[in-house]
Formats: sequence, structure tokens, C-alpha cells
Amino acid sequence: MDHHVKDLALADSGRARIEWADADMPVLASIRERFEAEKPLAGVRISACLHVTTETANLMRTLAAGGADCVLCASNPLSTQDDVAAALVQHYGIRTYAIKGEDTESYYAHIDAAIAHKPQITMDDGADVVGRIHAEFPEALEGILGGTEETTTGVIRLAAMADDEALKYPIIAVNEANTKHLFDNRYGTGQSTIDGIIRATNRLIAGRTVVVSGYGWCGRGIASRAEGLGGNVIVCEVDPLKALEAVMDGYRVMPAVEAAAHADIWVTVTGDISVIDSPAFDAMKDGAIIANSGHFNVEINIPHLREVAVSTREVRPLVEEFVLSDGRKIFLLADGRLVNLSCAEGHPASVMDMSFANQALCAEFMVENAADMEAGVYEVPTEIDEEIAALKLASMGIEIDVLTEEQERYLSSWQEGTV
Repeated sequence: MDHHVKDLALADSGRARIEWADADMPVLASIRERFEAEKPLAGVRISACLHVTTETANLMRTLAAGGADCVLCASNPLSTQDDVAAALVQHYGIRTYAIKGEDTESYYAHIDAAIAHKPQITMDDGADVVGRIHAEFPEALEGILGGTEETTTGVIRLAAMADDEALKYPIIAVNEANTKHLFDNRYGTGQSTIDGIIRATNRLIAGRTVVVSGYGWCGRGIASRAEGLGGNVIVCEVDPLKALEAVMDGYRVMPAVEAAAHADIWVTVTGDISVIDSPAFDAMKDGAIIANSGHFNVEINIPHLREVAVSTREVRPLVEEFVLSDGRKIFLLADGRLVNLSCAEGHPASVMDMSFANQALCAEFMVENAADMEAGVYEVPTEIDEEIAALKLASMGIEIDVLTEEQERYLSSWQEGTV
């Protein structure tokens, strides 16, 4: 099969939404215009495992404009926008394998279809393609030049592979670019996570206690947006520096088991396993809402919650009620999967503009430089990061100062001191 989507009849609706997102992605559009003229990816096979959203569709259009032969599959079973998947196939000629709500078997069948494309470049959001190639399809390694990784979770997995000397090709950690994590993670995750919770529950944030587990850039964004809507924010952390930052930012900080007694809404965004576990479930008050905005649905110990519940039911779409033996109710959103993509539409286009500009330019960089790169995890080249920031400012009509020759000379010298 050359695609697997829910319904091609949805394609026109998807195209309209893709075009709407494109209007708020000027940096990627400028790169697409250059790619169309220069064809830096001519004939390069790219297999991308990303969230199938309107913003991702515009990245795929950009890669194709550069001459790439692209295949796209979903990086999460619940994040696919079915009309977008249909439009990619019907209107843009991108082979796409993604259906919202697909089961685990279909999810990996779609990844396998992307691997069967014999990629020269892989694009991952969570490192599932990389992990599966290494574990199940090592023969596919032969033709791979390199790859890119979009998420914190994926970078953690790849770094572990590199430390074990298991990683067999170079991968650029797009997530580590300043123009990615300082904006996508903070502003994108912050806004879209709160959006997903509100869409799923229709609950007021103001006056409620919102617990955020993890105070990286994603956690900071969620805490900030929850506070902005009137929420009383508690942060749970294992890193003393990040915990101290949260305190200095004005939030209460406490262990998860203590926070559980206060939580009206609890969001995990750590990239780790069993962040909300048995002791927290035991301490939660009746009616607590729990959600995850980390990449994998392991941050909440859902198997334990199912084991101790006396009954479960879906009370709203993607809202599951768990009744415990003492009568308390806990509400889980989107089966613990990415709440911002499962219950809403993911990050706004304007921040994904920079994230996917990094993806496009890193793919170009990889084609040009892979022969000189050893297996391992690499940071985004500084010049790419700075170019994207400059393009974004220009698209916003913002100008900044430029150092004079005298100022540049002063900053690069050591002879002058106190006068």
C-alpha cells in the first residue's frame, strides 16, 4: 500500500487547514521558496515519524519542494489529524500512514512502512523509527546518511543509545536548538496543553490548583499559562536547580505525594516513567483530573490505576473516570497520551514555524555533511539557529541593533579594563 489514512474524502478540509497554518509559518515558507529553486534534497529519501498535523504537513511540503522523496507516519496513535493525512496523500502526493486512534499493531505497521522506504534521512519525534531500525531492521542502516530528532524524550533515548555505542548513524538533536525549545517547548506546549485540558473537560482553571511535574521548558510554559488563567500552581521536581527556579518564579514546590492532596488538575511533562504512581493515587482528592504532555503515556502508572479501580467509564470524549474502592473518582485524559495533541491541535503554527525550519535546514545540512560525521547525537549548528531567529524577526517586521566595529573590537579584546 502506498498510504493508509482514514478517509480521502476529508482531503479538501485538510488542505484548507494546512493553508491556514501556512499563513502563520513565514520562515518555513521562505525556506520552501529557496528549496524549490535550489533542490538541495533532490532524490533523497526521507522517512518522517512525526505528529500528523497541519504544521507537519507544511514541513513535508517544504522537504518535497527541495526534491526529497518523503514518507510520513504518525509518532503517536492519538495525535493524527485525519483530514490532514488525507490532504497530504490526495493534494500533495506525500505517502502517509496515520489514522487517529490507531491500535498499537497499526502504529508499528505504519512505522515499518516508513522504514520500508529505505530512508537516507530519518526524522523522528520520540526516536521510535531509530529504535525500530536498530532493533528490528538493521539491514536498513546501510543506506542511512543521518537523521533528526524533534523531542526531549527522543534526545534522551538517543543519548542513551550513543552512550551504549548502539547508535549507528549521526542524528541532529533539533530539540536542543534555542529556536526550538525556548519557543516550541515553552510557549507551544504551555498554550496547547492548557488548550487540550480545557477542550476535554470544559473546566475553569481559575481558582483551581494545577500541579506540574517537571520544570523544564515545557513545564515552565504549562505553569506560566496555568497561572495566567488564575490557577494556583504547584511544581514537582527531582532536579534541585529546576526546583529552585520554580520557587524563585513564585510557585510552591513539594514532593508528588504531598502535591497529590492538593491537585485539582495534574499534568506530567518529565519524559520519565511512573511520575504519578500508587502513593499519589492513594493521596489524591476526589475529582482530580490527571493528564500527560510528555511524549509517551508512561508518565502516569495507568496499569496500576486500572488494577485498583472498581469501575471505569468514559464520561466525555477522551475523559475516563476511574472509581476507587473508597468512592473517590480520578479522571484520566486521553489515556495518558499527549493531551495537547490528543484533545486539541498541538502547538500553534507560529512556534512550529521555527521548529520545522530547523528540521528542514538540518536535513539539508545532513545531506551536505553526513560523510564527515560519525555516529552520535549532534547539536543544531549555531549558524542555523541564528539564521532562523533572524528570519523570524524579519517576518515580524522587527529590526535589531548591529554592533559597531569599535564594539566588536572591544568584545574580542582583553587589553582594556577599568578606566
